[in-house]
Amino acid sequence: MVPPRSPAEWPGLDGAAERRFALLAAGDACIEVRAALPDVRFADLRADRLSYAPARAVVAGTAVNLARCAAGYFRRVGVLAKVGDDGYTPVIRGELRRIGADDHLLVDAGAPNGVSVMLRDRPHGGGPGVRLLVVQDEPPGRRLTAADVAGAASAIGDADVLAADGYSLLSPVSRAALDEAARIAGAAGTRVAFDLVPHDIDARLPASAVLPALARADAVFAEAPTLARLLGRPAPSGARAVRELLPVLDREVPGRPLWLLRFGPTSLEHALAYQRGRLLMEYPTGYRDGVERAGFGDRLASCELYWWLSGG
Repeated sequence: MVPPRSPAEWPGLDGAAERRFALLAAGDACIEVRAALPDVRFADLRADRLSYAPARAVVAGTAVNLARCAAGYFRRVGVLAKVGDDGYTPVIRGELRRIGADDHLLVDAGAPNGVSVMLRDRPHGGGPGVRLLVVQDEPPGRRLTAADVAGAASAIGDADVLAADGYSLLSPVSRAALDEAARIAGAAGTRVAFDLVPHDIDARLPASAVLPALARADAVFAEAPTLARLLGRPAPSGARAVRELLPVLDREVPGRPLWLLRFGPTSLEHALAYQRGRLLMEYPTGYRDGVERAGFGDRLASCELYWWLSGG
């Protein structure tokens, strides 16, 4: 069946009526402390501040976050990640069991698990607020090796899609692992989806370190401003400017990836689906004021992946 509507309409943001396909999420798995600060704006801080706010610790990381959402769409979901070896390790494994994800974790003996802190300040002018994300330097995911990935070849081959992300590019070791994962996926007929994060990746890596990962992918998720900056272009300010970026993608990135570009006031309100020379669709994502921002991108990516595999 070829769905006639946008991914946000079918299968939609709340899961699929029929769970199909298998997804393997390769990326980070860690512990994250999250809080939204109702009475603080980072720009106003001039001294130490105590703020009481809802705070929670969750199992997170790019692979876990995507798997948690994908479990509402896919018949089988797995997580491939390198984790530490401490008291948080059984907590991470327990969360994978809870969401029904296959455990392909690789334990880095004697190393601590990654810990991150995500704070969002008080919204200003109707926006979502500013996010401050502090990630432990050199988390276990940076040490995922090509040999680790080769050992998971059967899990990659059994998946319909391998979902990876740009955090793996930040270390030469995990970058080589990503190369190996894409090679194994290509040989097995598994599609590769790549999420262009972090959103300031253009300030962290030269385009030459990123473009090969985009060229190997069958589908690429990206915020249009991030992609434009990476390609040395001005950040697009609206739908027309995003469409003007499309010929640049065709020139700069070999292959025929399906581009799923997010844009809008906060780079999340609208999306555009494009594949070399062919604008497939523009659509509202469903994100707006009042919608929880944390996790929305993974919800959207999950429904877009299901839509894509279904023939969208």
